[in-house]
Amino acid sequence: MAIAVATSGAAYFQSGAITISGLIEAQKSNGALWLLDFMPFFFAFWGQYVSAVMAYEASAMVIDQTSELRAQTTALEQRAMHDVTHDALTDLPNRVLFRDRLEQALHAAQHDSTHTAILMMDLDRFKEINDTLGHFNGDRLLKQVAARLQGIMQETATVARLGGDEFAILLPKILVGKEAEEVARKIGKALQAPFGLEGLKLDVQASIGIAVYPEHGSDADTLLQRADVAMYMAKQEKTGYIVYDPKHDKHSPHRLTLMGELRHAIESDELVLYYQPKAKIKTGEIAEVEALVRWQHPQHDLMPPDEFIPLAERTGLIKPLTIWVLNHALRQHSIWKEQGLDIGVAVNMSAHGLLDLELPDLIAGVLASHNAAPDRLVLEITETSIMVDQERALQILTRLADMGVRLSIDDFGTGYSSLAYLSKLPVCEIKIDKSFVMDMNENEKHAMIVRATIDLAHNLGLEVIAEGTCAKEIFAQLESLDCDAAQGHYISPPISAEEFEHWRNESQWRLKYTASDNASIAQLIDMESMSGTQLDNHSLIEDPERKAEESAANTKIRDLENYIGQLDGKLTRSGG
Repeated sequence: MAIAVATSGAAYFQSGAITISGLIEAQKSNGALWLLDFMPFFFAFWGQYVSAVMAYEASAMVIDQTSELRAQTTALEQRAMHDVTHDALTDLPNRVLFRDRLEQALHAAQHDSTHTAILMMDLDRFKEINDTLGHFNGDRLLKQVAARLQGIMQETATVARLGGDEFAILLPKILVGKEAEEVARKIGKALQAPFGLEGLKLDVQASIGIAVYPEHGSDADTLLQRADVAMYMAKQEKTGYIVYDPKHDKHSPHRLTLMGELRHAIESDELVLYYQPKAKIKTGEIAEVEALVRWQHPQHDLMPPDEFIPLAERTGLIKPLTIWVLNHALRQHSIWKEQGLDIGVAVNMSAHGLLDLELPDLIAGVLASHNAAPDRLVLEITETSIMVDQERALQILTRLADMGVRLSIDDFGTGYSSLAYLSKLPVCEIKIDKSFVMDMNENEKHAMIVRATIDLAHNLGLEVIAEGTCAKEIFAQLESLDCDAAQGHYISPPISAEEFEHWRNESQWRLKYTASDNASIAQLIDMESMSGTQLDNHSLIEDPERKAEESAANTKIRDLENYIGQLDGKLTRSGG
């Protein structure tokens, strides 16, 4: 092309003067000059051709990139949808997806006349495990629990994690509600095997609440709420699982009525205190009594605390109830003191009360109003309530101890609390849970826990009280283990203030001793005034006996013995 253009230009110069007529004559004599006329058309065509080719290639590249981007976008959308509907830790469906599937299941159940069940599950004492072993191990435990749940469920079931340690199971298209109970028992068995964390074997139990369509509700919100109520009651009663019952529901008319009546009962003194003595094993002296609240309900007769204390905790009435108990317990102490009986009174504190920063000032005011010495009041606190907020609990307990109030760890041996942490608390005594004491003469593991707890407490300078002392043989065994005091039906069930005075003055409760082998064996002479029918009547108001789990006992034995071994080593080194 360049040669043709050059040839055409040379032809012009050869033609001489460039005129119109000259150009025409030159084109006739030299055909190369015709290219000059063709060149504009050629370059226009070539530009269009090149543009078309480049446009085609560009569009092909855009199509390829668009397809790839569309695929990536689709994957991202699917991943985003998965993240929105699934739990990040366990990859189980979350609350959003669970509710969607529940509504679909209810819609289907309405058309085919089947049942749909919800199981709400919460791990017992998970917070204590989390605080003791750390959040990393807590997350590992949740993953293991999720895997076990998935492993035992049918394909039609949905296992979801709703948050924290709360799981939910959806059972669509079941024939009868009893199938849900079978699944709950199946879950309990699946969780029986210990979980492995950091080389430890950890026993974990769960509380499950069951609600079934259409028996307990026809919409998702109602069923979820009622399954949650049932789960709460299962946790309170330590029964593993409970099917929803309206009498347990704070939103049911019965519960709403009871809540209003409880507020009125506190204000109008419908509550009464019963007192259970604590006897020193060596001397038989009644050192103090535990004040236990009952509700003398106009329609329901004498109601035990497990029927209204949870209601008080969930409705904000626990503080006025605590003030009522403290006032009446210390008032009775003052009456007994005027009669020449200067014994202490013990009052149970709830977890809610223990976290109240105003508690020390409140107690100081009540003590002053009854002119009672602070060391005559014992506050009984459970391990679980302490572990809810350790720093705040320690702050409040330290203030109370500085005031002179005596502090006691109640139900010791049933929690996951750190023994090292408990040793830092300003407590003066430990109460061994009755689940270990009641059958210690038949259960060697429980006897080992009692013995280890007594040794541990004495090494820490604490006194030991054994709850659930219900037989002469147990009392004698506690004496041989050098336990300081005992409490239980063998000594006396909870009784009213009037009955306590009669019991103390007229009963045959005494201790006899023998001097053989330099050991005093405590024996009980029959309590004539508290035998037979009278004792049976009082047993109706005693709290239900709890059964200790075998695996938890093994763990507690190891913890106690290891801790005692460390203390013995320290004492030996300091003594040398």
